[in-house]
Amino acid sequence: MKILLTGAFGNVGTSTLNELVKRERTIRCFDLPTKRNKRLAKKYKRLNEKVEIFWGDLTNYVDVERAVNGVDVIIHLGAIIPPFANKHPEIAEPVNVGGTENIIIAAKQQKKPPKIIFSSSVAVYGDVREKGFDYIIKTTDEIKPSPHDHYARHKIKCEKMLKESGLTYVIFRFAAIPPFDLKLDPIMFDVPLDTPMELCHTLDTGFALANAIESTKVWGKILHIGGGEQCRVPYSEYVGRILDEMGIGRLPEEAFGTEPFHCGYMDTTETQQLLHFQRRTFDDLLHDIKKRFRWLKPLIVLFRPAIRSYLLKQSKYYQAHIKSIKEYMYAKKKPALKLQKKSSDIETNEKTIAKNSSKTG
Repeated sequence: MKILLTGAFGNVGTSTLNELVKRERTIRCFDLPTKRNKRLAKKYKRLNEKVEIFWGDLTNYVDVERAVNGVDVIIHLGAIIPPFANKHPEIAEPVNVGGTENIIIAAKQQKKPPKIIFSSSVAVYGDVREKGFDYIIKTTDEIKPSPHDHYARHKIKCEKMLKESGLTYVIFRFAAIPPFDLKLDPIMFDVPLDTPMELCHTLDTGFALANAIESTKVWGKILHIGGGEQCRVPYSEYVGRILDEMGIGRLPEEAFGTEPFHCGYMDTTETQQLLHFQRRTFDDLLHDIKKRFRWLKPLIVLFRPAIRSYLLKQSKYYQAHIKSIKEYMYAKKKPALKLQKKSSDIETNEKTIAKNSSKTG
């Protein structure tokens, strides 16, 4: 069996690739030829002859057609993700939607069309905060993306194309999957603190996708991939504990937005029964992040005030909060300044009158 893995050197892609290599699968890795990707690819080429590196662009049908040729299963992870996808939808949509369309067309051209494993997102459900922390999202729930979530809309379009393609497929809607090399991007401030957050360890996600290839029961389904009950926390706890582990410390509530976002606790009962992938907890995830930052933490603690100041400058919400405080303080001082100016004017007038009187005398 030959497997095509798109987005092979991304977060979930690398975890999936590592799991497939362990299982001695024959894999064709499809990704962009960036410096980072080429560096990662060397390791796999050197270690395993069953790994084929195929550089290409999802928006280029010729590249996609060549990559799809002769494979049995496609794990399609390649995409432009937020925050870039939402800031620049005009760049992201041709990759996310157009690239998926190219995959589908190329697959249908094969004598024996490959099965497709497609990565979608919890983002398709939009903001579910009003339903509370006891609410569990089901795959049958209403699709209702948040107003400015272009990425979610891309995934919705892709799901529709796949369902109408006539191909054998499974759609996995992913929970939040933090990468090992976690970066503090300004998007962290866009998530309201009262958001129910279900996580899934990137290694468990890769394990699930590798298991899906071997399953006979996932095909034709829409399933959730999340970490389960042990990976569910309010966002305030998630971001707070990560910042604590990194040595930065929790940031003020005013740094975080309140506008509609996405995420929520997901029903993964069926997926777990089929794929047996939930092996790690939120605490395990924190432990792995802590290990990654252990050599950097002393430096972070040393420069903590400067780092915190830098991060808060990245938050448009915190900057608006500070601006409103300054405006309020200025408004309070304004009457006093006017009174001071008035007193100064009276004093000046009195001096002028006295001076003129002296001249007259």
